[in-house]
Amino acid sequence: MSDKYILGIDQSTQSTKALLFDSKGKILGRSDICHNQIINDKGWVEHDPMQIYDNTITVARNVIEKAAINKSDIIGIGLTNQRETAVVWDRETGLPLYNAIVWQCARGAGICERLINKSALIHKKTGLNLSPYFSAAKIAWIIENVEQAKDKSEAGTLAYGTMDSWLLYKLSDGKRFKTDYSNASRTQLFNIRELKWDDEICNLFGINKACLAEVCDSNSNFGDTDLEGLFDMPIPIHSILGDSHGALFGQECHKKGMAKATYGTGSSIMMNIGEEAIFSEKGIVTSLAWGIDGQVSYVLEGNINYTGAVISWLKNDLGLIQSETETEALSYEANPSDKTCLVPAFSGLGAPYWDSKARAIISGMTRTTGKAEIVRAALESIAYQINDIISVMIKESGIRIKELRVDGGPTRNKFLMQFQSDILNSIIHVPDVEELSVVGASYMAGIAMGLFDEKVFKGLDYNSFNPLMLNKDRMEKCENWKRAIDTVLYKS
Repeated sequence: MSDKYILGIDQSTQSTKALLFDSKGKILGRSDICHNQIINDKGWVEHDPMQIYDNTITVARNVIEKAAINKSDIIGIGLTNQRETAVVWDRETGLPLYNAIVWQCARGAGICERLINKSALIHKKTGLNLSPYFSAAKIAWIIENVEQAKDKSEAGTLAYGTMDSWLLYKLSDGKRFKTDYSNASRTQLFNIRELKWDDEICNLFGINKACLAEVCDSNSNFGDTDLEGLFDMPIPIHSILGDSHGALFGQECHKKGMAKATYGTGSSIMMNIGEEAIFSEKGIVTSLAWGIDGQVSYVLEGNINYTGAVISWLKNDLGLIQSETETEALSYEANPSDKTCLVPAFSGLGAPYWDSKARAIISGMTRTTGKAEIVRAALESIAYQINDIISVMIKESGIRIKELRVDGGPTRNKFLMQFQSDILNSIIHVPDVEELSVVGASYMAGIAMGLFDEKVFKGLDYNSFNPLMLNKDRMEKCENWKRAIDTVLYKS
């Protein structure tokens, strides 16, 4: 009897990946293709939606060919995607009206400034702080600035979507225009209390609600695809999750109080807060984790701009290291008594400070401070920022976090993981699999289709780090960090 497989697609900021999972949830193969980062002199960031769609087809074909399996044994697809990135396309032609505006792009700042007096209302309904970071201002910018967009929007012939709904639309040959609760909750257009697109907020942004996708449970059958003729018979896309939500699900953070941190270019820290929303007033946001079989779960989330990007800065801009792997050994070599502190506010500070005018600083250096101490301070800044967010989450939820599950490239750094455990005073669990976002979406699809059950998560192996630092040392280090933060916060 032949095995059955799930095809996982991870459409992320830098690339599109396809992974193949067997009936035990193990990864059989992987294929990646990077897409162009279109950046102009204003710092605007775009992606070509057609290139991303073409890459999606290519990586799916490649991974199936490399795995040398019978493609008819693939029973379903799980899809995870970069969040907040906005695509607007013409439903009559199926073609984008403009490039996708990437989550990093802040060109909608002027639109948000016009709505500043509505920020409390927007937060109350969406759980999100008014910001060009989210999809709403990006879609509004296209409507206001792209030729024919306003007329087509008013006529209802456009589709506004996040990357998941764009790919679903194309993969289903234009038959399905849907999204899931996790992605909808990150648009700043979705009322997370009433679980529907909000008329008032759509009107504020000049957005025609008729052009928005149908919102479904994350484990729904979203529609069938033959992947441009790859399959003889179409197969279902049976889960959609935003990437951070996919990682939360893949880390088995299914119960209230469980938390994960994804270490990427930036970082997303999420805590599952269960079936009742908690709205923060202290710089973190509330979103929907997912919807499963008619029941939604909520999360508290904090986003950091510079975590893994700090390591890239050491390598590409300062030239202090030749490879990211050098940072671990250098950090262990650093003088233990050196108090150098780096606050990586290169483009302001994200959660929980939300200060766009803050700028980076290296403080506490002495004459003996050298390369190793600066590298260590860069790694430590990642852990301090994550600790700041988790501290707020604990206060807002009243839940003590005993362990943190982590994923992403920087989690291979043993110095960083031990320091994170020490500063949090919590156990850190690092899985043996890096791509937790696509693991989560694929496991969700497999469970929905009866290929997996909850035991599939037990197949993930973890390396754990336990706190070793004395409490007085932890307090001293955190106070030193807070002094550095106070220095960079903008004071009008």
